[in-house]
Amino acid sequence: MADEHHRGYRIYAITWFWLLVITLLEVAIVLVGVPRAVLVTALVVLALMKAALIMAYFMHLAYERLTLVYAVVVPMALLAVVMFAFIGPDALSVHRMR
Repeated sequence: MADEHHRGYRIYAITWFWLLVITLLEVAIVLVGVPRAVLVTALVVLALMKAALIMAYFMHLAYERLTLVYAVVVPMALLAVVMFAFIGPDALSVHRMR
């Protein structure tokens, strides 16, 4: 485990490259003009991929024990569900008003 922490900056450069690729994909999908359902689904999936990369390598969860990963990921998922439960209906009602 300690060896994985001292591999240098190569893993961060690779992670940064993939974050850049995903961001460019997000911009391309918006500019192409796909249907709204596909757009929203693709953007959410790409955002989740970016979050997973950031949590794994920049927050060092890829090197931690699985229980610590669960201790961080489960509350974040619950927070997302609670936020959607409270904010989602208002956001959808604003969308219907347009």
